[in-house]
Amino acid sequence: MQKILASLNPEQRAAVTTAQGPLLVLAGAGSGKTRVITVRIAYLLHGGVDPANVLAMTFTNKAAREMRERVAGLVGRERAEELTVGTFHAFCVRLLRRHAAEAGLARSFTICDSSDQQAALRGALRELRIPEASIQPAALHARISLMKNKGLSAEQFLERARDDLDELVGRAWRKYEEHLARSRTVDFDDLLTRSVQLLATHPSVRESLESHFRHVLVDEYQDTNGPQYDLVRAIAGRHRNLCVVGDDDQSIYGWRGADVQKILAFESDFAGAKVVRLETNYRSTKAILDAANRVIAHNPTRLGKTLKAAAGVGEPVATLRMEDEVAEADHAAREIAELVRAKRFRWSDFAILFRTATQPRPFEVQLRARNVPYVLTGGMSFFDRKEVRDVLAYLRLAANVRDEVSLLRVVNAPPRGVGKSTIEKVVAFATEHGISACEAFERAREIEGVPESAAHAVATLLEKLARFGAEHPGGNLVAWVRRLVEAVDYRSEVDRCYPDPKSAEERWASVVEVFDMAENHARRTQKPTLASFLEALTLSAEEDRADEQKEKRDAVALMTIHAAKGLEFPRVYLVGVEEGLLPHQRAVVEDGVEEERRLMYVAITRAREHLTVSCTKSRSKYGTRVESQPSRFFYEMLGERPPKGWIACDARSSAEKQADREAGRPDPAAAAKKKAAKQRRAKGAPPRGFRRGV
Repeated sequence: MQKILASLNPEQRAAVTTAQGPLLVLAGAGSGKTRVITVRIAYLLHGGVDPANVLAMTFTNKAAREMRERVAGLVGRERAEELTVGTFHAFCVRLLRRHAAEAGLARSFTICDSSDQQAALRGALRELRIPEASIQPAALHARISLMKNKGLSAEQFLERARDDLDELVGRAWRKYEEHLARSRTVDFDDLLTRSVQLLATHPSVRESLESHFRHVLVDEYQDTNGPQYDLVRAIAGRHRNLCVVGDDDQSIYGWRGADVQKILAFESDFAGAKVVRLETNYRSTKAILDAANRVIAHNPTRLGKTLKAAAGVGEPVATLRMEDEVAEADHAAREIAELVRAKRFRWSDFAILFRTATQPRPFEVQLRARNVPYVLTGGMSFFDRKEVRDVLAYLRLAANVRDEVSLLRVVNAPPRGVGKSTIEKVVAFATEHGISACEAFERAREIEGVPESAAHAVATLLEKLARFGAEHPGGNLVAWVRRLVEAVDYRSEVDRCYPDPKSAEERWASVVEVFDMAENHARRTQKPTLASFLEALTLSAEEDRADEQKEKRDAVALMTIHAAKGLEFPRVYLVGVEEGLLPHQRAVVEDGVEEERRLMYVAITRAREHLTVSCTKSRSKYGTRVESQPSRFFYEMLGERPPKGWIACDARSSAEKQADREAGRPDPAAAAKKKAAKQRRAKGAPPRGFRRGV
């Protein structure tokens, strides 16, 4: 252990050896955060701490696997296996399974992922006779998820509704909760909120966790939301052996519930906490870090640190202002092609980062024109393929025959004579009587217009799946999954949907991959069950979709800045650094500039050796060419003030406003300002002008 400690710098060593009491490790980008966490765990075990008493929480399965593997390399696999290392959601699943009755859940509850949630929300909108044009299920899902992460219930949200849209969201949310209850399912946010409720209402459960987990570590603490914070506080609040590792300057997920105030308030929440700053960066050159430091220094609300380069000075950051987005894309594509064909770099050494999903289009055109291979993050995940979702629906039904979303997905895949009209009548009956669609099919004789043949087909299917669910496959899990897929004749569905034999085989390969996952799960899990397999698949689908898209291949990476967090590349092109894009216009008018500046900081620190930052003089918007202004962050990075005549993005150009008027679109800045003002009035705050002393 002494040899390992000697390999750390003084700040890292302090973070590792502070074994008692609350500790905040402010880990700057590229400062060796993962090494500090894993060596700290090894240090605790070396000091006599039982590995069973250590709980380490992460945000992705990939991070959890990497943490356990690294610890195993330091203390041995046997001791590492005794640790509790995993995501918040995985920890909460195990907790709720163990205490299902106290949590008010059926022991056989299943978890619906984001796609299932949207399907359920579509049903809720149909029940309320609300067209999807009023609010898209994806937007509704995001809004409900954000509110849940802030600790609100549907009823509380309805009580605070400010307008018709809030009323619509609240009513749809309430219907959605009814659906979850009758289907014996929970969503990802429920895993957190129900766990917090469990610990709040059952002190004995909380006390058992707090006495068992004597040392708690949390990675990426800046990304915690309200329920995650409450969970950590409930477990570690009394013994206070809590180590959190994070970087307030990299908190960029406020839009999905992350609360930067949790890390900013750590010292006041845990009095006497020690703070260790990891400021030595082992990734980027001094030129790149200086640019990042200059930008983030403009954020008034931060704990403060300055990154220092362990590497040399490096090349200056290249800054470009191009004529338009085509010229910007042409420059990047041409330079990348020249450098690779000169044998100086590989394609995968390059990343092109952008703020919004519409920006990569001209880059794709220019890269293709030069035969440059690229990967655009945002393609379909393995878990979103029809065949995979269908097979998972069958597995979920075997585990819980009341799972309405799963039944409605596969009831006619392959065809069983259950038409759309029949399904609509059954769902309407289920809604009216407060039962699941599965139970409604059992009472099909009471539903006018439902053919007896359709009811019989569904009953036969559910009976078959219930028999499978009653089995305990254990180590024979893969054979059991194969038998189930054969029993429902799913191969005929693939052949029906894809008449071309080659296409059918390609699609069937996805089903075979599920079999492979079952084999891996059975081999790596001590007591594999259908429930444990479903949990592993569902958590992987939800948490690791982005990781699938980050797999290494020799191609240029095209991705949003959000998707690039945690990654690094020798050469980075940060494009479209303009007012209205970065910072995004909506963020500016809704007082979100600090998070946008953190986004710029994250983007800059992805580069190891060379960074090019570009903006344009004009950009096409809604078919109209409008003038572009360099971002305020562009000038901050250079250490300069914006020149005379520079226009901030909340002062929109007349050309942009005219383009919106001609297309019949409302002024987004005006709409956002109106919304922000309404929110302030609802909170009893003074008008914006008064608050700023204008």
